[in-house]
Amino acid sequence: MWELIWLMVIMKIPILYLCWVVYWAVKSEPGREEPVATLVVNDDGPPPAWSPRRRPRRPGPHGRPTRTYERTRGPAVRT
Repeated sequence: MWELIWLMVIMKIPILYLCWVVYWAVKSEPGREEPVATLVVNDDGPPPAWSPRRRPRRPGPHGRPTRTYERTRGPAVRT
């Protein structure tokens, strides 16, 4: 019996809070912000001395095709 009371009454508090937050978010109007002038500094200095090297593409279906070799005969077995 207490489980039913718990689920019917107490667990509705978070659901009511969620409904209130959604209602408040829908009801509110977006704030109007005035545009702000910003100073942009164009720093076209020398390029960086070090840059990371690109890793080679991995072989397989998502990279370059795997290297194929010409088929050769197996070693001759001498008995």
